[in-house]
Formats: sequence, structure tokens, C-alpha cells
Amino acid sequence: MILKQRNNKESIFFQITAYRRLPVSIWRLGFVSMFMDISSELVHSLLPIFMATVLGSSMVTIGIIEGFAEGIAAFTKLFSGAASDYCGKRKFLAVVGYSLSAITKPIFPLATTIGWVFGARFVDRIGKGIRGAPRDAMVGDIAPAELRGAAYGLRQSLDSVGAFIGPLLAVIFMILFANDIRNVLWVSILPAFMAVLLLIFGVREPDPPQYDIEFKKRVTLANVRHLPKRYWIVVAIGALFTLSRFSEAFLILRAQDVGLAIGYVPLIMIVVNIVYSLFAYPAGAAADRLPARILLVSGLGVLVVADVLLAMAQSPWLTFVGAGFWGLHMALTQGLLSKLVADTAPTQCRGTAFGMFNLITGGALLLASVIAGSLWSAFGAPATFMTGAAFAMISAMGLLFYR
Repeated sequence: MILKQRNNKESIFFQITAYRRLPVSIWRLGFVSMFMDISSELVHSLLPIFMATVLGSSMVTIGIIEGFAEGIAAFTKLFSGAASDYCGKRKFLAVVGYSLSAITKPIFPLATTIGWVFGARFVDRIGKGIRGAPRDAMVGDIAPAELRGAAYGLRQSLDSVGAFIGPLLAVIFMILFANDIRNVLWVSILPAFMAVLLLIFGVREPDPPQYDIEFKKRVTLANVRHLPKRYWIVVAIGALFTLSRFSEAFLILRAQDVGLAIGYVPLIMIVVNIVYSLFAYPAGAAADRLPARILLVSGLGVLVVADVLLAMAQSPWLTFVGAGFWGLHMALTQGLLSKLVADTAPTQCRGTAFGMFNLITGGALLLASVIAGSLWSAFGAPATFMTGAAFAMISAMGLLFYR
């Protein structure tokens, strides 16, 4: 008992000291993510309802748009990651990506057809794809190796704070604007441009490694052939995880499906991201000390609980509980997977490694979202979430038996 208490105190002390030792640029990158997520999640918490009610789109169409949007983001990350390895300047690509996402925000409230929404989501996700791998690689470049889990956990935590504030603002402004979704969507513009300005003027990129000319010629997409086996194991695990879940748009639609008033639907994403932000940093710090298998299997177990609760829900209250477990699953796994990619990829290929990881997991998310939309249309919401639970259980069993 005494030993257990001592270990708990040591763990808390480690988390606090790691929190204080992280470089200031890690914090600023976290706040960049936070501001952009305030903007993006305000839009995304209302967009599924906007597409379904205002524009009259079907569940299959919503699933295809959401899955395709994330898939194109993942595809773009591969090339932006390789480009950041080649030129050694990750910040420039991150600025381009954040800027593209910012300039799409006015298009959503102006949209009159589903084609407008598709086009805006397409460009927005290209922006996310351009910035994602260079930003994640930059976190790995800036953070000391022994604090990478804490660094990715902190960035994820601040990202989730933004993902909580965005839907909260959506609820507040839906009340103020009498459920006029178009007017609420205009609010997303300011935090998006704040993120771009903070990145430009607040984040200092470390000096790139000095490579000889022959090495630099070899920094191409072909580098994926030289990534080590343990990296590809992490990629396979990430793909299995992504097949086990799908776009959070279906959580929002499930809440409306069981009777939550349209003005309060964004509360679902608030619950997800409160839990995510509270647990992402502790989970990231724990990833620096605990075996990855423990956190990964725990995360999948929590996802099974979330899916079962959402499948069984007959009232909005149970969907809130399921959304909380969904957020806990994200906290336990997402920062950890980023840390594992950074740990298993060579420094000179880290951008390419994150790009390939996001390409494969993005393809899995596209497939998962299309399957989810099709199941919902054919068999109803419970079948969608129970299928997600089945995928999560299979993934957990694979991790338990893999040596």
C-alpha cells in the first residue's frame, strides 16, 4: 500500500515537472491548435445538422462528405510531411495550412447547396492536411525525447480545450441568434485568423538538421520504404483504431435522433472535449512511463463502452454519457499514437512518417464513415454504433495477443 502511494506521488511529481519543463514554443503551438479548433469545432458541431435540416442531405451523403474530407486531409499530409523533411522548414507549411483553413470559414454560412459545403470542407481539410504532419513533426523536433509524450499530450489537451469552447460558443450564439445556424457560423472567422497570426509571430522553429547534399537528394516519398518495422506496427495499430471509430458527426446526429433540441446539439461535442482536454495531458505524461499496450487496450475498452451506450440510448442523457467515454478514449490514445510515430521514425524522415501515418489512418476514417452512414440508413443508429464496438473489440484482442 505504501509502495503504491509512493508510486502515485512520483507519477504526479513527474507530470508536474514535465509540464513546467516543456519549451514555450510547444505551448504556443498548443494555443494555435486551440484557436483553430475553436473555429473548426464551432462549425463542425452545427454542420451535420445544417446539412441534414437546412440543405436536406441524406445520412449516406453526410457520411461520404465527412469521410472524404478527412481522407483528403490525410492524403495531403503525406506530401506536406515529405516536403517539410526536404526543405527543413516545417513552420512555413504549417502557416500555409492554417491560412487555407481560415479563409474557408466564411463559405459555410454563405452556402446554399451541398456543393458549397463540400467545396469548403475540401479546401479546409487540404489546409489541415498541409499543416498536420509538419506541425506534429515540429513538436517532435522541439520537445526533448524524454518529454515527447507530455508535449503531444499538452498539444492535444489545448486542442481539446478549443474543441470544447467552439461548441460552447455555438450553443450560446444559437440562443442569442434564435437558432439561426447561418449567423452563428460567422462567429468562426475571428479565432481562425487569430491562430494564423499567433503561429506567424509567436512560434520559433528550431534550426533544421544539417544534411549533406547526397542525403538531401534522398529525402523523398520513397523514404517510406526505409522506415523501420516498428514504425509500420504503429501505423497498423493506428489504422485499426480508426476503423473502430468514425466521424464525430454521427455523435451529433445521434443526439438529435434521440430528441435533443437543435440549439443544444453542440453540447455533445462540449462533453467529448471537456473529457478529452482533462485527460489528454495526464495520459500523454503517463505514456512516457507506462507500456503503450496498457494505454492502447484501455482506450479501446473505453471506446467499446462508448459505442454500446450510444447504441442503447433512448434519451439525450445517455448520449452525453457515451460522448464522455468517447472523449476519454481519444485522450488515452491520440497523443500516445503521435508519440509512438515520433519515437519510431528517424529525425530526418519524421515529417514523411507522420504524413504516411495520417494517410493510412485517414483512409481508414473515410471507410469507417462511409460504412457508418450506410449502416445508419439501412439499419438505424444502433447498428452503426454496435459495429464500431465490434471493431474495437477485435482491435483490442489483436493487441492483447500480439507479441
